[in-house]
Amino acid sequence: MLRRLFVTSLLAFSFAGNALAAEAQVAVFAGGCFWSTQKAFDHVKGVTNTRAGFMGGSVKNPSYEDVVSGGTGHVEAVEVTYDPDQVSYQQLLDTYWHSTDPTTKARVICDGGDNYRTAIFTFSDAQYNAAVASKQAVGRQLNKPIYTLIVKSTNTGLPFYPAEDYHQHYWQTHAAHYNAYYIGCGRGPALKKLWGDQAG
Repeated sequence: MLRRLFVTSLLAFSFAGNALAAEAQVAVFAGGCFWSTQKAFDHVKGVTNTRAGFMGGSVKNPSYEDVVSGGTGHVEAVEVTYDPDQVSYQQLLDTYWHSTDPTTKARVICDGGDNYRTAIFTFSDAQYNAAVASKQAVGRQLNKPIYTLIVKSTNTGLPFYPAEDYHQHYWQTHAAHYNAYYIGCGRGPALKKLWGDQAG
């Protein structure tokens, strides 16, 4: 009888603990080339999954070729699933800013075009307000206009669409090609010039 009571109490405590644990949350960031944006978030403790893809357009299920050809309205973006008990949304914002250049309208370093616009897609009022405040703080820090769009996901009409499998974690699966792109683009030195020691 005592053993049964102990097991019942233990199970009840376990369920209560799970109920108190924060549920995974989602954020989407567009920082230019989604290979590099995904790499930045893949290194963040508390991020449980990332997917490279597209958001903000008017075409359903676009392919990579559709997006880079123009006309779909999508930007290259990364969906970030994270555990808020381990990493805050503000920390994700800091990672995002320091891994991109938000000071140009339709270009991030060597990647030019509407699909490389910078944007933050938010999924709650808390995310939206934090993103707006963070953008303002970055503008003051850099003393430059910040062209990153802050967009409520409910206003996009269409959801996030993952890119083809070969684009996922490209910095790992195609390391030689990614490193050649990264060096040829001059991404590292450009971010260092913009952010100094904060560069991602």
